[in-house]
Amino acid sequence: MEGASVNIFVTVQKIYYPLLCIMGIPANLFTFYMICFRKCGMSNTAIIYLSCLAIVDTFYLVWVILIDLTLTFWLLQPFWHSHPWCGILGFLQYGSLYSSSWIVVTFTIERYLVLRSTAAKRHFSQAWITKLTCISIVLLSHLVSVPLGWINIVTPVSFPVNGENVTLPRCHYHDETYTTIIVWITTFLSGGIPIVLVIIFNYLIGYHLCRASNLFTKEELRVMHGRSTRGMLRRTILLLGTVSVSFVVLSLPRFVTYCILRTKYNNENFDRNDYRIPINVAGDLANMLQNLNSTTNFLLYCMVSRRFRRELVQVVTCKSKARELGSVLTHTIMNVFSVVDHKTSPASHPVTVVLTSLKQTE
Repeated sequence: MEGASVNIFVTVQKIYYPLLCIMGIPANLFTFYMICFRKCGMSNTAIIYLSCLAIVDTFYLVWVILIDLTLTFWLLQPFWHSHPWCGILGFLQYGSLYSSSWIVVTFTIERYLVLRSTAAKRHFSQAWITKLTCISIVLLSHLVSVPLGWINIVTPVSFPVNGENVTLPRCHYHDETYTTIIVWITTFLSGGIPIVLVIIFNYLIGYHLCRASNLFTKEELRVMHGRSTRGMLRRTILLLGTVSVSFVVLSLPRFVTYCILRTKYNNENFDRNDYRIPINVAGDLANMLQNLNSTTNFLLYCMVSRRFRRELVQVVTCKSKARELGSVLTHTIMNVFSVVDHKTSPASHPVTVVLTSLKQTE
């Protein structure tokens, strides 16, 4: 019974990872097209951040899920079990992982600063600053990933194949002190710290929106927005919380299991591929959730952005591109993050409100 359970779990992963590639890579590329070439009601800076995120997530799917995990479960001897690919693949994998995590963190912090300060909005609304920021994140992420090219080593390993012992080169974890230090630093830089920062600044965004709404009466908000905003604001913050929770739920299990594996089970005699050991099963399940995080952006955009769904329908039905622009303040979580800054005529929007130096009143 135990052997059957192990075989089922391995079979699930053999199906799961190719399915992620088949669905995730086209979804991310299509998301890049939608964000860059369709009017989805986003600001220029949001377009740059989200399109860059779609690209680095695509590379993550290629390096980690397609080349590493899919080939591991389907081929006896993947090409990266030899020099120099063993080190190169590790460098590329962690470079894309760092890039994806810190683009999300930087974008979240930037959205809070834009909501909090008018001066920050003027500064960060410049497209060249955003492009420079994204390029710097990607380059720095890959620079920091250079030491990770030496955490694995290629050695000959004997293992049974069809009842016979076969010796083949294998790329595996190099059990040395410096490797453990590098892995611990990487674990916190790619998982622990980004998770904490995203939670903190999403909370600050929601808190700031609540304070801003308390400055006006219900009737004043209706005059400014043409509808009851308090209820919409609550739903916006709820969606914001949903996005934050989904990020944490998909990323935190891998961080926890990786910490356990690199402390209690960090020795060369431990067989990471033995699924009779519960921590190995938990670790692979956590990896499955973590990797799912790079394929869900398209669905999240569809769920939270009305303009994204509208443009998606336009594309699917082969209709012309929607030309009308949205209002300055919209009521979806996507536009909370994009902070739309469209130019509108004074006749259509006679009221202009700038919120600065908000203070809580009793």
